[in-house]
Amino acid sequence: MGETKNIIVAFQGEHGAFSEMAARSYFGKDVEVVPQRNFSALFAAVEHGECTHGIVPIENSLMGSIHENYDHLSAHHLQIIGELKLRIVHNLIVNPGVKLEDIRHIYSQAPALAQCTQFTASLSQAETVMTADTAGAVKALKTSGARDAAAIASAQAAWDYDLEILQAGIEDDHQNYTRFLVVTSETIAPENPDIQMPAKTSIVFAMKNVPGALFKSLSVFALRDLNLLKIESRPLAGKPWEYAFSLDFEGHIHQEPCARAIEHLREIATFVKILGSYRQGDMVEGKVWKREKNKM
Repeated sequence: MGETKNIIVAFQGEHGAFSEMAARSYFGKDVEVVPQRNFSALFAAVEHGECTHGIVPIENSLMGSIHENYDHLSAHHLQIIGELKLRIVHNLIVNPGVKLEDIRHIYSQAPALAQCTQFTASLSQAETVMTADTAGAVKALKTSGARDAAAIASAQAAWDYDLEILQAGIEDDHQNYTRFLVVTSETIAPENPDIQMPAKTSIVFAMKNVPGALFKSLSVFALRDLNLLKIESRPLAGKPWEYAFSLDFEGHIHQEPCARAIEHLREIATFVKILGSYRQGDMVEGKVWKREKNKM
């Protein structure tokens, strides 16, 4: 992106989190970022104007969807304006001088531990311990000074907290990407759909619980040759065994086939919410930003 002077981006976790790397990959390395303790706080910070934007992980190529954030997107009055797919490289991080054979505890967020099971299983003397976030595990390791522990996190976290990477790229599958969405509460004027291609539109909708309802809802896109990219079902609060569907399809809402598909869907659905139309994100490699430590 261009000018970032007035942009403040909320992300979940501590400095050095993969979400912060995604924010800097999207907006530029000098963008102002604000850590949030959890996703609820992230969405609230953007909705209440404390931050102009949020960077939200929504799906991992190995672990699947982050369901909590689908629910937040449905519940909050924010719109998606962009996305990117960040390569996730996990590293075994230790206090300086700690050796592999010294490690008895490995700390990280549950998804990170699940993505590194082959490596952690090879350390038969060590147990894995779940934490709230990856970079937070590195920060706690630094504070404790532990000589029998390690954390799994980004190379950025190792830099930020002056710790050592004992082994890099320990994820089971190196084709490991997390898709992040950029959300904002501001009304953004739509770009020229021709310029914005390839575009994606995200919506959430619900249908009456009757035979053929889901088939009819998907047919509004098939009739117009619109490519569906993803569909996710989530329970409807207060209505046991009824569901809302989050759906991504190719195209911009201001292109006629897309607009007509949404118009048709509104005629048969109980509700439709457009979450955003935006350029499909690129796959990017996260870069370590060697900032001054006292700037965090």
